[in-house]
Amino acid sequence: MLYAKFYFHGVFSSEAVLPPFKGSTFRGSFGKALKAVVCALRRENCQTCLLADRCLYSTVFENVRRPEEATGPSPVHPFVIEPPLTAQTHLSVGDPFDFGLLLFGRATEYLPYFLYAFEEMGRVGIGARLRDGRGKFRLSQVTYEGKSVYDSGTGKLTTGTTETLELENIPRKVAAPTTVTISLETPLRLKHNNRLHAELPFHVLVRAALRRVSTLNRLYGDGEPDLDYRGLVARAQQVRTSKSTIRWLDVRRYSNRQQDSMLVGGMIGDITYEGELAEFLPLIKYCEKVHLGKATTFGLGKIKVRESRCEMLPRANKVYLNKLA
Repeated sequence: MLYAKFYFHGVFSSEAVLPPFKGSTFRGSFGKALKAVVCALRRENCQTCLLADRCLYSTVFENVRRPEEATGPSPVHPFVIEPPLTAQTHLSVGDPFDFGLLLFGRATEYLPYFLYAFEEMGRVGIGARLRDGRGKFRLSQVTYEGKSVYDSGTGKLTTGTTETLELENIPRKVAAPTTVTISLETPLRLKHNNRLHAELPFHVLVRAALRRVSTLNRLYGDGEPDLDYRGLVARAQQVRTSKSTIRWLDVRRYSNRQQDSMLVGGMIGDITYEGELAEFLPLIKYCEKVHLGKATTFGLGKIKVRESRCEMLPRANKVYLNKLA
């Protein structure tokens, strides 16, 4: 699957007030800006619009179902916005505003549209409406793997910067047990048996990872990977949890569709697993790059994998999570 991760670097040009978790606000503002940039028939409903199959906004943001996909889970979007992991809510003129953008499949070709939409966001403003309007920012640079691909001073954009994200071959037999710690850096929202839980047995993590990897590759790659799905889930049930600091965290977001605020909860913290884990590592590390679970488009489900025991969260993350709570 084609994959690219870009970092956008900006600075606020006016005062801004944002929620502690900024992903939902960011995604909503981005959707409005993208529609303003590319939509030809703005009053049309995307579900019935004749241009839906050709429209970048409909394809990337709304992800309208095809007729053959009339039932089943909601389509997975080909992008993830990674908001800044800071709980700071009041930002002043000159404060930095950096965030990440992941693109999958053909969406990697649409970086110029994303860039233009983010610049439009900066001009319109985001966050709470203040006396001088919403918080405005300007982009200064976009980087890919530490190298600049866009500079606002020159206005030049380098495209074609992608990599191929592949699932490594999974060994069938593992000789020795290992220890792996998963850090849930943003709330992880998973359903098991149609219920949300504040616990993460290893087989639930593996089931979610298989769904994420399978769906992304089916929609934006070369098709579902050839994996022993049942066998992996069965063997995952033999892996034990040795330590967990996982707790439930509710993040408040505002829905433009429903014109109301709501809580979007998820698991946060660290969890350490012990057992025969080597065959699962490629799967989990894949999800480390693409996020995991529900509501990934606005930054939920960001995980970090460490193959050694971790006693506590890094201080910066602890402060951030405590402020969110």
